[in-house]
Amino acid sequence: MNYEKSMKRCIKLAKRGLGWVSPNPLVGCVIYDKNGNLISEGFHEKYGESHAERNALLKLKQNEAIGGTLIVNLEPCSHYGHTPPCADLIIERGIKTVVIGMRDVNPIVSGNGIKKLIDAGVEVVENVLNLECEKLNEVFIKNMIEHKTFVAIKTATTLDGKIAAKNGSSKWITGESSREEVKKIRNSYDAIMTTSSTIIADNPTMEHKIKIILDRNLRTDFSSNIYKSGRIIVFHDETLASPKELTIDFVKTPIKDEKLDIKFILNKLYELKIMSVLIEAGGHFNGSMLEYADKIYHFIAPKILGDNEGISCFDYRAISDINDSLKFKLDDIEKYGNDILLTYYPIVKKI
Repeated sequence: MNYEKSMKRCIKLAKRGLGWVSPNPLVGCVIYDKNGNLISEGFHEKYGESHAERNALLKLKQNEAIGGTLIVNLEPCSHYGHTPPCADLIIERGIKTVVIGMRDVNPIVSGNGIKKLIDAGVEVVENVLNLECEKLNEVFIKNMIEHKTFVAIKTATTLDGKIAAKNGSSKWITGESSREEVKKIRNSYDAIMTTSSTIIADNPTMEHKIKIILDRNLRTDFSSNIYKSGRIIVFHDETLASPKELTIDFVKTPIKDEKLDIKFILNKLYELKIMSVLIEAGGHFNGSMLEYADKIYHFIAPKILGDNEGISCFDYRAISDINDSLKFKLDDIEKYGNDILLTYYPIVKKI
């Protein structure tokens, strides 16, 4: 049996839960019978509902999995939450071998699910495609270990790094394929975040169930497209009164260095159980958020603006030495129509 191939299938299944399972992790599961035949698979489909192992096992008859192998990208749970422990059901169904991609970082589970299986005589194989499994649940890992919201930035630029011409025109830099991919990326995050400057300049819709808006002086027009759907949370200056006639969550925010306090905002998002946020804003805010960012999605179109006065994607500071540049690790390159998507991570984070 090819454990790595099966784990890749688990990861693919788990991704079907993107946008549905937060704050839970993404989990997929496949099951083979004692003769090595694939007999069932499942994934965690929605927060509060059955986990991947339970979904896969309950498709089978009571004795169908006896002596079989269960492969899952995350350690099976060992405690009662919204559902009973998956480890107990695995033992009950007579599974002989459990193959795991990574241990659960949730301290309630970590190692306990594995111990329960081993104590019951189940063979456990660990760390199959461990790095891939950790990447799949990078949001969950940060939430559990750091108790912070995962922060990503999305930008779309020309080859010379511009997001708009000097007159502000920016539609459309990238093609339709890239814009469709942006929708998928957006839907995989709990919320999107933007600024009053972006709303005033572009009047975007940014379809999403939760929208975070930074508007220190409450200068946006509340009839703008972005306010027409979803839950809206506006962070603004603590000295201003909140308009009571609007069905918007207004959060009075401290000021730091003459700007809204970003640490306060990110802490508040975690407190509100918003486990991940995707920033879609202008170059100045994008740049200022790099020190908080966990991940960057950078679409590049084969266009050259060739204008020094054009607006850059990370236009927030001036340095005199190349050695003072922020450094990143390129993770992936994908092609969407004529555009490419670079996905990269900070090498060293300051925050």
